Amino acid sequence: MSLDEFQAGPTGTAEAPSEEPSEAPLDPPADASGPRTPGAWAALRPLLLRMHFYAGLLIAPLLFTAAATGLLYAGSWQAEKILYSEELTVARVGEHTLSLGDQVQAAKKAAPQGKVVAVWPAPDAEATTRVIMDSPGLAEDENLTVFVDPYTADVRGQLTTAGDALPLRAWLSGLHADLRLGAFGRNYSELAASWLWVVALGGLALWIGRRRSRRARLVLPDRAATGRRRTLSWHGAVGLWAAAGLVALSATGLTWSKYAGENIGQLREGLGGATPSVSAALSGSAGADGGDEHAGHVMTEGMEMPPPPPTADVGIDRAVAAARAAGVTESLRVTLPAKGDGYVIKEADKQVPVHLDSVAVDPADGKVIDELRFADYPLLAQLTRFGIDLHMGLTFGIVNQLALAALAVALMFLVFWGYRMWWLRRPTKERKLSAGRAHPRGAWRKLPVTVLLPLAAVTAVVGWFVPMLGISLLVFLAVDVLLGIVARRVAA
Repeated sequence: MSLDEFQAGPTGTAEAPSEEPSEAPLDPPADASGPRTPGAWAALRPLLLRMHFYAGLLIAPLLFTAAATGLLYAGSWQAEKILYSEELTVARVGEHTLSLGDQVQAAKKAAPQGKVVAVWPAPDAEATTRVIMDSPGLAEDENLTVFVDPYTADVRGQLTTAGDALPLRAWLSGLHADLRLGAFGRNYSELAASWLWVVALGGLALWIGRRRSRRARLVLPDRAATGRRRTLSWHGAVGLWAAAGLVALSATGLTWSKYAGENIGQLREGLGGATPSVSAALSGSAGADGGDEHAGHVMTEGMEMPPPPPTADVGIDRAVAAARAAGVTESLRVTLPAKGDGYVIKEADKQVPVHLDSVAVDPADGKVIDELRFADYPLLAQLTRFGIDLHMGLTFGIVNQLALAALAVALMFLVFWGYRMWWLRRPTKERKLSAGRAHPRGAWRKLPVTVLLPLAAVTAVVGWFVPMLGISLLVFLAVDVLLGIVARRVAA
């Protein structure tokens, strides 16, 4: 039996929840000449109420989980500075730093089993240099990072890292993304991100569309109210303040998702907003032109084999000096040359103002062979970069992280208040099994055709573009129809 018919009053008839005057929708006044067709909002509101109810009831546990794990992740930036202070900071700031080459040699000596693939020079006077290594026994997305004192070449420690995340933040990132369940677990976060913006915008429309005696109750909770009205007041006012941030988290979170993320990536590419990358391919290297690796190298009788490509390497210090001379100076991350490629040296300072320029350097002579400025990124690529970094708490540092924590706490309270309102709406307190009823079925039939058809078209397009939203919505509708059929048969 559906939630609509789940509870009846003591006499066997379902009790409708009371609607206080201050909570009534903004319906147009009745015409004295006779009944009139309700406006578009008056017809759309019951449908929004029903959708918001079911989405909140069924998706809310996922939203609460995403908020709780996101809250932990927001705090991990500061936590890792404390937990890994030994590895991240030097014992004493010296007068002169040693060469990066000497620091790399110290890291190799400390971890001879690893192969150096990247070096992150110390970003400030008190920080250590990170030497990133491929090491046997680690997962595909993990590396061994050796932390070296740039003044003494002393190794301060070794940690298994994932990108720039140290063990604690890497673990919490996985918890937030997939509950540490791998590919299957990613469905939870994509489902939550797919519905978060729908629930937030739907709730925002319902809250703004209510009639209230005082305008202040739109933005501030009504402390004089009691019971369900008080809970609704807090739910609506906090939701109003948090709506923009929740929609932004939903949109940026979807860029990481599997199914919607692929569609977003294809759309960006189609609009010319793909994120560019610096080219490190060396001239004359195999496959550098993208064609047949044997093109132009067919041997004929009497020809001699061409000499092998040069293996000279000017070293990491000269490569970094060339990058700095080209204007790439802040929070450097150096990727060592691979087969057919040169050094790639990127800035990684993502706090405003950002420094994200990059260059490629030829290891044979230390000359810059390609450069890419963040200012030259397509606008969509820049917005994507800013959105992702805001989601991760990077753009404004600790202020950004506190804002994320506040949004996470707000979302958890919104879920709590939503369930509390559902509980308070139960028809009777005498019955042990009692639950708040959903709003009646058939609200879509009251919509004008001029509203219904565009709404159906938009829903279909969004459901295709955000598959987890579309699939779950179809499941909700199928279950709701089935429960309605069962309820009618029981009533008969």
